[in-house]
Amino acid sequence: MSRIRHFSDSQAALFAHDEVPEDAGPEAKGQPSYIRDHRARLRERFLVGGADALPDYEMLELVLFRAIPRRDVKPLARELLEVFGDFNAVLSAPASRLAEVKGVGDAVICELKIIEAAAHRLAQSRVMKKPVLSSWAALLEYCQTSMAHRDIEQFRVLFLDRKNVLIADELQARGTVDHVPVYPREVVKRALELNATAMILVHNHPSGDPTPSEADIVVTEQIQAAAEALGIVIHDHLIIGKSSEISFRSEGLL
Repeated sequence: MSRIRHFSDSQAALFAHDEVPEDAGPEAKGQPSYIRDHRARLRERFLVGGADALPDYEMLELVLFRAIPRRDVKPLARELLEVFGDFNAVLSAPASRLAEVKGVGDAVICELKIIEAAAHRLAQSRVMKKPVLSSWAALLEYCQTSMAHRDIEQFRVLFLDRKNVLIADELQARGTVDHVPVYPREVVKRALELNATAMILVHNHPSGDPTPSEADIVVTEQIQAAAEALGIVIHDHLIIGKSSEISFRSEGLL
């Protein structure tokens, strides 16, 4: 333990051992020294340098350590990245697709989904109950975190009060890989129920290309017409792609 004495006792304990489930078999009780040493080095690099010090596959290894306590997880980390593309895509992948990868069981899926849920909650905490128009970068980050890697289209509505504070973020509809049914009357009805005076519409394009379709433009016009009739403002409609987004307001479409 001499090389990590500069950490606190609680941090150093991370390097000493991995947790072993009480019902683990004899093969899980002993951990080869090369695996133990590799994990210690990786954790040390993360604690010293943060996430920027590690490539995607090593970040993924850190997540997999707890799910697979006594086996080298590097091959599985690389396989997941090969299948899904990048770290974020692995976390966002549906459980059913993750389970198709050899070596991925319930424990791995659970760990990945815990990290995904934590990321969503953290991003949401930066915008919920806050004036979103003055926190636009945080809003875009939240939308990217929540929707960029979904494999089906989702349509969300962010409801705002008179001070443009985000009071609710609700999933209105789920669709297919290239279509989601949206009913303008239901969107406006929900705004009235929440006493919202403004809305931001958000949906994703699983293809990765955020370019609006003709259907996107038409449904936005329909929602805007229904909202304006009741004095509700549509601030924007955001389309979220894999690595970028398009704003209807910025594009002159709203």
